[in-house]
Amino acid sequence: MPELPDVEGFRRVLSEHTGKPIRAVRVRDPGVLRGISARRLAGALRGHRFERPRRHGKWLIAPAGEPVLLLHFGMTGSLSWHSPGEPWHRHDRVAWRFDDGELRFRDMRKLQGIRLAGDEAQAERVLAGLGPDAREVSRRRFGELLSRRRGRLKSVLTDQAVLAGLGNLLADEICWRARIDPRRAAADLDEVELDTLYGAMRRVLRESIKAGRVPPRGTWLTGARDEPHAPCPRCGTPLSSRRIAGRTTVWCPRCQPR
Repeated sequence: MPELPDVEGFRRVLSEHTGKPIRAVRVRDPGVLRGISARRLAGALRGHRFERPRRHGKWLIAPAGEPVLLLHFGMTGSLSWHSPGEPWHRHDRVAWRFDDGELRFRDMRKLQGIRLAGDEAQAERVLAGLGPDAREVSRRRFGELLSRRRGRLKSVLTDQAVLAGLGNLLADEICWRARIDPRRAAADLDEVELDTLYGAMRRVLRESIKAGRVPPRGTWLTGARDEPHAPCPRCGTPLSSRRIAGRTTVWCPRCQPR
């Protein structure tokens, strides 16, 4: 599932190919387009050049002159560079062709997809419902956001309207690092716990961005969470698991007492 570190990696891929003229846009599956036809997408971008892309949460924003391409990768999406003539993958949905190769949007489940804003103002309206980016939010703002919410901590951390960029893996990893039970009410955390949680989030994001994903390392909760009856990587206690707000949530009952 692409989360903030994955999308930051996709942003870097796109950044390597800014300034090149887009020779063609090929839509193999219009099922990933949102609010725009394949013909209009191609017509709006052909001959343009991608400028410096940016990321907000799980969204990749790619200006191309006046039009702005907006990519959301859902649960299975990716953006990758391919040399000319490289065979298509069956889940490659859209490609932007340049003189020396092409960028491909690949997505198996097609839960989100591609949008095109006419200008920056329209792009900002599309993203208006998002909270601050998890990588950029200040400690003070982080505390304000959590203290105003009555839901469980896991639900609040993964609510994109509160904080943009955190998904299932990141939220569980951050809570585990901070030794805080994800089932606790977010508004009940004291200032010391908020400091610890914020610091854990910063460290997890920094290391995950370096890896280009939430790394399944043996010393991380992510490295153990998918194994049945897996022990906590820190203390060896069997991990607990249940669904919170429709998401599988994993924690250590000893390291993260309620």
